[in-house]
Amino acid sequence: MRDATIARNYAEALLELARQAKDLPGWGNMMNEVAAAVENDAKLRLFLESPRVDAAKKNEVLRKAYGDRVPLTFLRFLQTLVRNRRQMLFPAVAQAYADLVDEAEGRMHADVTMSSEPSESERVNVAQQLGRAFGKEVVPHFSVNPEIMGGVVVRVGDTVLDGSVRKRLSTLRSKMLGRR
Repeated sequence: MRDATIARNYAEALLELARQAKDLPGWGNMMNEVAAAVENDAKLRLFLESPRVDAAKKNEVLRKAYGDRVPLTFLRFLQTLVRNRRQMLFPAVAQAYADLVDEAEGRMHADVTMSSEPSESERVNVAQQLGRAFGKEVVPHFSVNPEIMGGVVVRVGDTVLDGSVRKRLSTLRSKMLGRR
């Protein structure tokens, strides 16, 4: 199985545990904290990757690090990943979990490109317009690209909505030259 599929399976199990605990955001924050530690701490990453360190020792370190800060069920979830030699999937599980929570709560993310930095009111307006268009809560992630000259380019998954001035000028040019 591919790592993404495995991570999603673990994320689904984590989502169920979080639902039982009635704390989807809290469990997501805990998983993100663990994932960030693995991604940002080279010593921790090396320790977890090492085949010379057995799962029991790794789990003992997790217990000492998180035992008094997280629910026992969450700690056991992490230890299960370690026992199954999937500890390097912590970041992928965190991302898959966030995606599942978004899906469960009817939320989606969109990459929004504008020609200049949007004001706060423009950000709110874009989020509202996208929410109406997609029928879900949309969390926009803004970026700036002056080459689009104006307007907006929105990417949601595989869908691209190009309302940029550059695109409009290109279309107008093609029509004027008789091309379609």
